[in-house]
Amino acid sequence: MCESCGCSEGAKATVINLQTGAKTEIAGDSAGHPHSQHHRHAHDHHPHNHDHPHDHHAHVHDHEPRTTVQLGQAVLRKNDELAAHNRAWFAGREILALNLVSSPGAGKTTLLERTIRECGALHAFSIIEGDQATVNDGERIRAAGAPVVQINTGTGCHLEADMVTRALKELAPAFGSVVMIENVGNLVCPALFDLGERAKVAIVSVTEGEDKAIKYPHMFRASNLVLLNKIDLLPYLRFDIDLCLECIRRVNPSAGILQVSATTGEGLEHWYAWIDEQKKSARDAAFA
Repeated sequence: MCESCGCSEGAKATVINLQTGAKTEIAGDSAGHPHSQHHRHAHDHHPHNHDHPHDHHAHVHDHEPRTTVQLGQAVLRKNDELAAHNRAWFAGREILALNLVSSPGAGKTTLLERTIRECGALHAFSIIEGDQATVNDGERIRAAGAPVVQINTGTGCHLEADMVTRALKELAPAFGSVVMIENVGNLVCPALFDLGERAKVAIVSVTEGEDKAIKYPHMFRASNLVLLNKIDLLPYLRFDIDLCLECIRRVNPSAGILQVSATTGEGLEHWYAWIDEQKKSARDAAFA
C-alpha cells in the first residue's frame, strides 16, 4: 500500500457491514496512497541508459531514496488530515474512540467480547474490526451483542484513517457511545497511523515474553494504556512480571498498566473503570 511501511503496492481493503451484508472496496489510492502514479512518474523522467552503468547507479542511489521518503511523508500527512477529521467527528458526537493494538493472538477479540457482554448495559458499543482476511472475529463480536463493521485489508498490515471514516458511515454509532477499533495484529505499522482515536490501548500477553515493549518501542510509546493479558497462565509459565513492567515503563513512563485476564475476568474491573473515566473525559472535552 505504501513505501512507508512496506505494504504491497496496489493493495485493496474491503469494508463489510455484518448487519446488512453491504460491502465497499477501497482501492489503495483512495486511502491516500499515490504510490503507483508517483513512483512511475519519477522513473519516466529518468530513463535508464545501459550504455552508462555509472549513471544508472547514480540514479538508483540519488533519486529513488528521496522519492520514497517524500512519498512516505505524503502518505502519513494525508492520513493525519483524515484522522483529524475523524477526531473532530467523534468529539462533535461525544463519542469515545479507542484503538486496540497488539501482536496476533494477544487477546484483543476475547477482551472485546467480554467487555461488550459485561458493560453493554452501561455503554453503547460499536466495533470496527480489522484483519487482513475473513470475518471470523467480526462474527464473534456480533455474537457478543455489538454492531460491527469488518475491514479486510488484504495485504495491508494496518488500518488507516480513511478506512475508519468509511466504516463509521456504515456503523453510524450513537451519540455519546463508545467505538472500539480492533486494529490488525501487528506491533509495527499501526503505531505510525493515527485513526482519530482518543487513545491507543496496547495489549500484550504473558505468553509473548517480558521484553516486548523494548523490542517494539514505537507502539508502546504511542499507547496511553497497556493491558498485560492472560495473567491466568502465569502459574504455567516462566515470566517475570517485574521485568515486563520495567520494560514498559522504560519506554513510556506515563502509560497506565493493568494486569488482566480476558478469559477469567481477573482485573477487568480496572479496565472498565478506565473506560468510564475516558468516556467522561471525552464528554468534558466536547464542552471545553
